[in-house]
Amino acid sequence: MKKILIVEDIDLNLDLILQLLEDDYICHIARDGIQAIEMTNTLLPDLVLMDISLPLLDGYQATQAIRQAGSTMPIIGLSAHAMQGDRDKALQAGCTDYLTKPVDEALLTACLNKYLE
Repeated sequence: MKKILIVEDIDLNLDLILQLLEDDYICHIARDGIQAIEMTNTLLPDLVLMDISLPLLDGYQATQAIRQAGSTMPIIGLSAHAMQGDRDKALQAGCTDYLTKPVDEALLTACLNKYLE
């Protein structure tokens, strides 16, 4: 089974994502950007779902640090910010793709299939 690191600090969002994924993937959880970096290095997940608005280090900073460490795994930015500039900023930080919240199950499934199959 593929491993996904879910980086999310809001319980409601985390619960929704877990409901969608936990039957098909091994899910690990990080609650802030620093944990995301540490867990990416130790767990070596197949994919990271990275919230952008996080405590300690935001998702942009955490993604940049993961990329600077040499990781090439897919990182999918997740944010309630839906403007084109927000997507561009996430991609510039090193995200592979970008989805808006609330997470659309069909879009999330398609995105995971694209990068994990």
